[in-house]
Amino acid sequence: MSKVAIIMGSISDMPVMQDAIDILKQFNIEVEVDIVSAHRTPEKLFDFSKNAHTRGISVIIAGAGGAAHLPGMVASMSPLPVIGVPVKSSNSIDGWDSVLSILQMPGGVPVATVALNGAKNAGILAAQIIGSHDKKVLDTIIAYKEELKAAVNKAAEGLKK
Repeated sequence: MSKVAIIMGSISDMPVMQDAIDILKQFNIEVEVDIVSAHRTPEKLFDFSKNAHTRGISVIIAGAGGAAHLPGMVASMSPLPVIGVPVKSSNSIDGWDSVLSILQMPGGVPVATVALNGAKNAGILAAQIIGSHDKKVLDTIIAYKEELKAAVNKAAEGLKK
């Protein structure tokens, strides 16, 4: 069974990152959650990044605010796909510093980046990555997308009444 690691630079990021945890649990994907600070716990960052793939992790979701170095640093050391979640934090410049720090990665160190505070989409993207080689997860994603479509169609019908 595939597992997704969700890490964040600070406990203050948890309210945003909870959306990724919730959607992955909805898809019955095992989640490992931890705080790994690029600046305050660099040894933990190195160990996590270099060894996540040996512990059954398939995808890493990394949320960070401010200078937001966590996703890129993890991607520089891990062979796994990394999805960055820019977090609008108290020390943020309206979130733009986080977005640009995660989005503007140098060639050779990709980080898939979702919208500011977009942890739910990070969880869905992680599930889709896993679903590319796990039919059970793929079927769950297909059903989820059908539910989204049905909700929109129901809302559209409600407008016509």
